[in-house]
Amino acid sequence: MLQEYFKLNKNILIAFAVSITFSAIIAQILADQEDYLNTTYTLIFDYIFYFSTFGGLYYYDNRKKYLLKSGKTDKQKLRQDLIKIITSLGISEVVYTIARWVLQFYFLSINYDPYLASIISQVISTCIYMIVVNLSIKLTRLFKDGN
Repeated sequence: MLQEYFKLNKNILIAFAVSITFSAIIAQILADQEDYLNTTYTLIFDYIFYFSTFGGLYYYDNRKKYLLKSGKTDKQKLRQDLIKIITSLGISEVVYTIARWVLQFYFLSINYDPYLASIISQVISTCIYMIVVNLSIKLTRLFKDGN
């Protein structure tokens, strides 16, 4: 069970590292935009990079978890786990989105460089996200009962 938490958190942190890098670049490229537009566009690209990276890593780590000995997919177990992970990540994403947007907008409005506003807001929001996602995973019991 602890190994499952480790793999999930590793995938989340790697995905955020990729996303932080590209989001900072996007924020700087869009420096001439209004603060609210820079923040919104940066957040959109943040999600594109994050979910692309996380999805690939999560699939790679769990591709054999749902295979039966017959070679078929255990659809029941897959469906149950997908509901749990989507619930856990979904709650966390709402919290992350609000914190990230508000923080980046605030930093831009007090004249931080766009790349720095993006990095700082994403680091703070990621810390909040990690707390919420891990609490949600515990509550949904994603890694209980032999998962």
